[in-house]
Amino acid sequence: MTVSRPSPADLDAAAKHFGFCLDADEQRGYLAAVTETLKSYDVVDQLYDRLDRPQVPEREYQFPDPAENRLGAWYVTTRITSGANGPLSGRQVAIKDNIAVAGIPMMNGSRAVEGFVPGLDATVVERLLCAGATVAGKSVCEDLCCSGSSFTSASGPVRNPWDTDREAGGSSSGSAALVAAGEADLAIGGDQGGSIRIPAALCGIVGHKPTHGLVPYTGAFPIERTIDHLGPMTRTVADAALMLTVLAGVDGQDPRQWPPIPTLDYHEALTGDVAGLRVGILAEGFGWPNSLPDSDDLVRSAAQRFTEIGCTVNEVNVPWHRSALHLLTVILTDGGTYQMLDGNGYGLGVPGFYDPELMARFATQRAAKSDEFSSTVKVTALCGHYGLRTLGGATYAKARELVPQVRAAYDAALAQYDVLVMPTVPGVAKVLPEGSPRDVALIDRALGKASNTGPMDITGHPAISVPAGLVDGLPVGMMLVGKHFDDATVLKLADAFESLRGGFPAAPRFES
Repeated sequence: MTVSRPSPADLDAAAKHFGFCLDADEQRGYLAAVTETLKSYDVVDQLYDRLDRPQVPEREYQFPDPAENRLGAWYVTTRITSGANGPLSGRQVAIKDNIAVAGIPMMNGSRAVEGFVPGLDATVVERLLCAGATVAGKSVCEDLCCSGSSFTSASGPVRNPWDTDREAGGSSSGSAALVAAGEADLAIGGDQGGSIRIPAALCGIVGHKPTHGLVPYTGAFPIERTIDHLGPMTRTVADAALMLTVLAGVDGQDPRQWPPIPTLDYHEALTGDVAGLRVGILAEGFGWPNSLPDSDDLVRSAAQRFTEIGCTVNEVNVPWHRSALHLLTVILTDGGTYQMLDGNGYGLGVPGFYDPELMARFATQRAAKSDEFSSTVKVTALCGHYGLRTLGGATYAKARELVPQVRAAYDAALAQYDVLVMPTVPGVAKVLPEGSPRDVALIDRALGKASNTGPMDITGHPAISVPAGLVDGLPVGMMLVGKHFDDATVLKLADAFESLRGGFPAAPRFES
């Protein structure tokens, strides 16, 4: 095919963007030179069209009846199996709707993606199907995954099965709600600031953010490569370990993965033998200005229970923890604007998998639907544009230069302790707000939950949220953070805590 050619007005707009002052003769000359250069774009298009790509499979799906989709957590339902027998045979899995399932519509919570149908399965979907799992559908996520609450998705709010007037947490809101309600056995979530762990905590399930790069992100809609994670969301730690065993490992297409990456049986590592392991209660993870004292107290008490199974428990300080979220904010804002928004999801400049059809669709549709973005996306775009254009991206560069110091601070604490413990979220699920997702006044409601979860996204440490108990009848999550690629120890201690408590309470069935 032939790509479109720029008009003189297009060239003039590009010149103004870069500050070029072109007279009429120069404009004509450059327009001719650009038109000549674009012949290479035509050739690349023609070569790409000749690639032997697999046909998009014809898979059946349904948009759920709102009356049956009581939590608003399913985007589409389906029943996809490979026929393989494996460790996940017979298990129903919900796939967060920023992850590609070939032949099934993707929305990523946003009108800017709505209607796109991927041509390939994401790597994690391929691995789940090969392990015998059944893909039961796509779970609703927040608008471009830019919210820690559950009211920004263009398809409507996701409700918490513990109290349907309350938020489920985000951005993997549907995945958490479906697992907590028993509508899915297992789910996949994504995490760039806490989006697996926050909804897991608020819905009373297990959510594991693996070490950065352990699970391939290939085929999921990115925000920013240095903070993109996929991981399991389950009812039990054993199921999270089983899923991680299936999902982990290099796929050769994800630039987030730097071999060697360990491959092991995480489920087999759940030996229950944790005697002698060292648990550090991270002092800076408690007492935030928005903390609920009862939930802080519950997590402290839960952490002390590790002494009952032979662990040592002491308090530890990591002063950087109080500043680390500011680094994430800059990286997510400038980086997300540069890669996800201006870069149409994938950005440029690194090897690995790209989805050109998604990039083209998003580029066109985000311009046409821009006013329909949630306020969280808009504030990211506006601030990120300022940070990149006016500040030159220098603050992003400063944040990246500071990340090794933050990582080293946690590593120093983890040299003394096998895991660090703190509340996942400094409180419990709040009542869903009234108003539109586009309301500027709701930005703080959507973004105010990542004080403890966010730092682990920039440092890449593995972190799991497990239910610690209930406050006022609502779940409270406890987060365990471990050494890089020592996900096995994090899971082992989480599993031991689960056994110590005698399992976690299930969400009560809501009235029909």
